[in-house]
Amino acid sequence: MRVLIVGSLGGQLSTATKIAMDRGAKVAHVDTVSQATAYLRAGKGADLLMVDVDLDIQSLIRANEAERITVPVVACGVNASPQNAAFAIRSGAKEFIPLPPDAELIAAVLAAVAEDNRPIIARDPAMLQVIELAERIAPSDASVLITGESGVGKEVMARYVHMKSKRANQPFVSVNCAAIPENLLESELFGHEKGAFTGAIARRVGKFEEADGGTLLLDEISEMDARLQAKLLRALQEREIDRVGGTKPVKVNIRVLATSNRDLAQAVKDGSFREDLLFRLNVVNLAVPPLRNRPSDAIALADHFIAKYADANGVGHKTLSEDAKAMITARDWPGNVRELENAMHRAVLLAGGEVITPEAIRMPDGSAFSGMSTKTHPLVQHAAQAAHLPQAARVGMTVAEVEQNLILDTLDHCLGNRTHAANILGISIRTLRNKLKQYSDEGVSVPGPGETRISPA
Repeated sequence: MRVLIVGSLGGQLSTATKIAMDRGAKVAHVDTVSQATAYLRAGKGADLLMVDVDLDIQSLIRANEAERITVPVVACGVNASPQNAAFAIRSGAKEFIPLPPDAELIAAVLAAVAEDNRPIIARDPAMLQVIELAERIAPSDASVLITGESGVGKEVMARYVHMKSKRANQPFVSVNCAAIPENLLESELFGHEKGAFTGAIARRVGKFEEADGGTLLLDEISEMDARLQAKLLRALQEREIDRVGGTKPVKVNIRVLATSNRDLAQAVKDGSFREDLLFRLNVVNLAVPPLRNRPSDAIALADHFIAKYADANGVGHKTLSEDAKAMITARDWPGNVRELENAMHRAVLLAGGEVITPEAIRMPDGSAFSGMSTKTHPLVQHAAQAAHLPQAARVGMTVAEVEQNLILDTLDHCLGNRTHAANILGISIRTLRNKLKQYSDEGVSVPGPGETRISPA
């Protein structure tokens, strides 16, 4: 966890710094918002900005956004008025911390922002086998491809490999290749020189250089376009990169990890992923099994999340009833660990006493949560029935109309899950999102996650 403190906070600065460092954070300090943006632009990196509430937080956030730098901001100050604290939140700060600082409050904020301290909870032999392999290869510099369904904990595994490596005290930098538009991803990865394109007002160091000496995680690598794949391949082979608009290569010393929830071997056959890049990334494959294939982990994970959210919400110790445990182990958990975590968070809030019963384990909207397969849920029944309805005649429809119907019908079938729909359709998640945005802009109803266009009767 890297924290950048911005501003002069009087005698409380050293106290706040010490508390953050005691909680495992690496702390740096600058005096002004312009210095903060310059610090980040130079690739020194931060996971959280703690900014004096009296500074222009809105300008800082806008300047960072102009440079495509996304770092959460927490405002803090001595004797700040409620009006100033509220204005900081409206300006884009995620939270306000009063000073003198409270150690537990700072710890809570650090924990909420940083997810690099998430432990691996494993009891099942299938998962223990993957962890054993991870520990064996972690000390090397070999590239690692981490595969598995959405929500199984691929990034947690990547951070585990980093923490067990000889680079553990160096930066761990993560880039979500699916979340960044294609025209911005090259600059995000490799950086750019001043004047390289409109808006490039200064040199920007990319994630490769920011991770120098440490580990770079390329999350959802399958969503990278072919041109960037070629540039990435060169970076992996030569251990040097070219900034956009640059005139000479820049040497980097990094270890590269990558994740994918798609079958990259199939993507190679489809022509959407380079075979030579797959070979370069897939020196070691850590295949994280889905939660339904590691039943011994479900209760251990559930207990961990219950303790975590009971503490976070100040509701006291809670335990699972035997019926609740049976319900958890019987369920398929299509959303894997992420779905289980959310369900346990809700259960902590809904449980009436110290024991969590099946009645407290519910869907996000508060409806009953089936303990068996999600096939029993009304929305899933509706989607399954829709999939078997006779298809309307296609004669007289344009290709674009047929494509739109196919995409939206598939999305209905997947209850709005973009990743699953993209896999069924055989297209990238980025292509699917672009199509859905186009339809939405045209006024077409697009189901959200967990939804269908037509609610079941």
